[in-house]
Amino acid sequence: MKTVLIQVGKTTDKHFGAAIDDYAGRIAHYMPLDVVTIHELRNTKSLSEEQQKAAEGELIMRQIQSADHVVLLDEHGQEHRSIQLAQWLQKRMQTSRRLVFVIGGPYGFSPAVRQRADEMISLSRLTFSHQMVRLVFMEQLYRACTIIRGEHYHHE
Repeated sequence: MKTVLIQVGKTTDKHFGAAIDDYAGRIAHYMPLDVVTIHELRNTKSLSEEQQKAAEGELIMRQIQSADHVVLLDEHGQEHRSIQLAQWLQKRMQTSRRLVFVIGGPYGFSPAVRQRADEMISLSRLTFSHQMVRLVFMEQLYRACTIIRGEHYHHE
């Protein structure tokens, strides 16, 4: 199974970027991982939030293949404990050829992207910056991989 993370906008904070890259390297020992960054829209002052979401949605949809299992990282998604996320991931690894996670732009997802999604996962009830969400997600994905392998990164 191949795992893809689609994210809107670059990670501009070098500290977050270094930590995200570190976890991406660790995850690569367990599964193939591609990170696809969709560049932020330019000249958005004349666009409404809905227009921005629609434009970002078109760019996101171009990265999704018809057979992909698409998971939106969204505050309204289902919450998991780390062990549950690992169990969920293990099941997806057995049933999906490509597992695609998506972190949207500042206003969330367009209706088209929401309609295409197979499910939504929430990392927390708290609100995080998009850069923080990337780091938290990568750490949790790495943690899930170590749980699946029975390694001692996670303590419970």
